[in-house]
Amino acid sequence: MRIAAGALVIVLTAASTTPANAAAWEEVIGTGAFSGYGALESEWNYRYPWGSDHNGTARMYASSGDHNHVSLSGGVLTVKATRISWDEGNSSADPHLPIRYHSGAIHAKEHVVVNDQFPNWEVKGDFQAPSTRGTWPAFWLTGVNSWPPESDILEFKGDNRNWFNTFRTSSDVSSSIVGVSSPGSWHTYRAWMTKVNGTDVDIHYYLDGKWIAKHTARNFVGKPLWVIINLQMEGSSGSPGPTAETNYRARNVYIGRTRA
Repeated sequence: MRIAAGALVIVLTAASTTPANAAAWEEVIGTGAFSGYGALESEWNYRYPWGSDHNGTARMYASSGDHNHVSLSGGVLTVKATRISWDEGNSSADPHLPIRYHSGAIHAKEHVVVNDQFPNWEVKGDFQAPSTRGTWPAFWLTGVNSWPPESDILEFKGDNRNWFNTFRTSSDVSSSIVGVSSPGSWHTYRAWMTKVNGTDVDIHYYLDGKWIAKHTARNFVGKPLWVIINLQMEGSSGSPGPTAETNYRARNVYIGRTRA
């Protein structure tokens, strides 16, 4: 979600690879988790793992009793951001921007941990992502115990380019930036993570079934990661953001792994 000065930026548009054959995949979170609120709440928690604020101008409001900003219908999750007209102070998270929106986020209860027991992970889903200035949707993984590590599977920052990012440190970053035709239509975003040695992971990123890039995620082995879906606003996506409500939709979100 952050690009540091001097970060490595790679743009790849044409390449192909496929995962190596491995043991059978086991489901961690299945595509039926958005079938109803009971199913959602058995697999996902509301808001960020750390609370309501992050690095933009949206504050997350969602709970089992408040579905104004995180709602379900027909197997589709909708995260809605709305502009507020009153002063709600500043975000409690760096860079402490003024709160101008209410929005929503969810994070998976199960951590992704690439290790000897679970050497391969797949994280994927279908998304309709807003891409106008000031909208900052994401589908990403971030360290439970520290930042980094981080892997961004979907991240739009105010235009029609998706950023596939891998943060090894705050200044050691790989980014593969891909233009997406009509991000507001359904597209499939996927990461396949595989252990390559005692410390490192290869992350393969895909868009609509097409292999985009491989990033080497040094020192990711054994580090638990949160999986987060959120709609942040402004910040890195520019300002001013929209005055009308903004919707970000997800379906068929799946997390799986192999067991050694």
